[in-house]
Amino acid sequence: MLSRDYRDIVGGGLLIVGGLLFTWYAATHYELGTLRRMGPGMFPTGLGVTLALFGVLMAVPAFFRQGEMPVIRIWTPLFVLAGVAAFAMTIRPFGLIPAILAVVVISSFAELKVRPVSLAILCIVLCLIAWLTFRVGLGLPIAMWRWPF
Repeated sequence: MLSRDYRDIVGGGLLIVGGLLFTWYAATHYELGTLRRMGPGMFPTGLGVTLALFGVLMAVPAFFRQGEMPVIRIWTPLFVLAGVAAFAMTIRPFGLIPAILAVVVISSFAELKVRPVSLAILCIVLCLIAWLTFRVGLGLPIAMWRWPF
């Protein structure tokens, strides 16, 4: 047990820094305008301030509670990055549905325990949502399934 929850302190600090940097960039590079006639920098500035406030809400209570030592597993981000890379490499030659299946299956190994039934349900639901969104709803000519052989 640690005397403070350092994981939330660091996470909140990163949100604060990121939000403030985002706010600074948007406020200095875009015109803010007024509340009646908002400029292109109003929304990103507000978004950065909101992000920084969420960081404060996350970090401040962490100073007053005990935390646990985080378990660092290197395989989790590697499987997620491998899933994203598999999606990028399979979408053009095989289509959207095999790319979604590749990213979901490979990224599922990031968890310690793979549940085949929930993995199959997730694959089916995500493929169905992609088909309904891009093909049916938006009418985009994205190849859903392409067999190059």
